[in-house]
Amino acid sequence: MYRFLLSRQWVILTLLALVLIPTMVELGFWQLHRHERRVALNQVIANSLAAEPVPAESLTSPGAKVEHEHLYRRVTAKGSFDTADEVVVRRRTNADDEVGYHVLTPFVLEDGRILLVNRGWVPADGPSQSAFPEIPPPPGGEITVTGRLMQDQTTEDSGIKNLQGLPDRQIMLINSELEAERLGKEVLGGYVDLTEPGPSGDTPQLISEPVHDEIGPHMAYAVQWWLFAAGVPVGWVVLVRREVRERAEQAAAGAAGAQDSEQPAAV
Repeated sequence: MYRFLLSRQWVILTLLALVLIPTMVELGFWQLHRHERRVALNQVIANSLAAEPVPAESLTSPGAKVEHEHLYRRVTAKGSFDTADEVVVRRRTNADDEVGYHVLTPFVLEDGRILLVNRGWVPADGPSQSAFPEIPPPPGGEITVTGRLMQDQTTEDSGIKNLQGLPDRQIMLINSELEAERLGKEVLGGYVDLTEPGPSGDTPQLISEPVHDEIGPHMAYAVQWWLFAAGVPVGWVVLVRREVRERAEQAAAGAAGAQDSEQPAAV
């Protein structure tokens, strides 16, 4: 009755089902891990934003990588802005999804080392984004800044390619190692999204505080994949039973037809 399972069509269908089940299970765990990472990141952000600011030099140093648990940690630094080496970061959006630049200004600490400070978003001057935008200057002289500590941006993490041949004083990624090469100075690892002091005018627009009360749809996606995985064997059994039923009906119809043909014709 089940010899049809050895046919080429059913062998392929069965193998496909056997491949789909572990694949969907693995995809479910992938989404589960993304959910867990998001929950953990939300906790890190909440803890960092709730903590009292600490000196930036206590959490990072030249060539160092900002630790995950220090991400978004509020830090302070004392020094002065160096607008002569200021650059802009291309293709960045503000809260209204308008495309412009982030303003990256070196902040010279009292010991001469550099802390990269993202002063916020400014609009692009024209659609080409080739001209250096007009940027309001930061406060002059020695000041204390406060901001959120961030990890260096990389192509692997952000998906943004570090393009070459850009217009003068424009970059694609905020990366302390690259900026150390450009400036020829010691640059603390990572950078800071400025929160204080705020701009004197409308720009640069400060970077918004990160959202940390949403977990996204990853858990729902994980459950969906696992339901799909459970549905594959159920569907396979349903198809097999339907095939068995159809073959039995065809066999019965064939037997009835043969019996009718064997009966003598009425005279």
